[in-house]
Amino acid sequence: MTDRRLLRSNGRVAHVSLEGQVATERFSEGTACQVGVQSVAILRTPDGPRDRELITGEGFTVLDRSGRFSFGFSEKDGYVGWVLSTCLVPRQKVTHRVIAPRSFYKATPDIKAWEPVFPLSLGARVQVVGEDGRWTQIVMQQPGRDDALSAFVMPSAHLAPIDTLASDPVDEAMKYLGTPYLWGGNSSFGIDCSGLVQAAYLACGIPVGPDSDLQAKDGVASDGRARGDLLFWAGHVAIVADDTRLLHANTHHMAVAFEDIEAAIARIEAQGDGPVTARRRISPPRE
Repeated sequence: MTDRRLLRSNGRVAHVSLEGQVATERFSEGTACQVGVQSVAILRTPDGPRDRELITGEGFTVLDRSGRFSFGFSEKDGYVGWVLSTCLVPRQKVTHRVIAPRSFYKATPDIKAWEPVFPLSLGARVQVVGEDGRWTQIVMQQPGRDDALSAFVMPSAHLAPIDTLASDPVDEAMKYLGTPYLWGGNSSFGIDCSGLVQAAYLACGIPVGPDSDLQAKDGVASDGRARGDLLFWAGHVAIVADDTRLLHANTHHMAVAFEDIEAAIARIEAQGDGPVTARRRISPPRE
């Protein structure tokens, strides 16, 4: 494994799975953490640039720390990098995921109460401890506070059990329509092309790579005409929505948007980014 995005080593500390494979000062199993804020960027180095992003409740294993930053890898796809340490909390049980385009949690079920409201992205993971009609009780550890879990509530309609999977990645991608384009983004507050594809397929229980070049190795070759097929360009990916349209997070619209397939292909080539380089079909994993 030489791809720095997936190599669990920074030259000083490496994951124990790499013993005998890389040179390092020491090996570590790491410390299991998770994101305790709306989102946190995964950085190539503590000085950047941003490569990817993690959202509330997603796991991150810390191998090393330097100043304000922690080095490690993402639980969902193994992506390696540095994150701001204050955005992490110890790993807790997660039972449900957010299925609404955006949600929130707060201290009380009083809809008119003047109190802090904390945003949650589509796909965020939380620990549910009870339900009372329209409101669900969750517990979270807030970064920068003691180890005690704090109780909050959030709308019940915005949640589904963690093991309840969606069936159509295009439907899931459509939940991000209008979301601003954000390089390396993985949330419904900001997302990029490969983040959109990964989120849509993960909601259906189908793992794909975190970046478009890695996603182009997933699945099998296709003619790119079926719903859910992926079209690739150099540095870009889009999801086929139907016979005439694709759906993608792109800098032309600076948002997640539908676009006519043929028009998009012509526009992208005309702006100097070349032709379609691959067409892939992602199949559900075998039982």
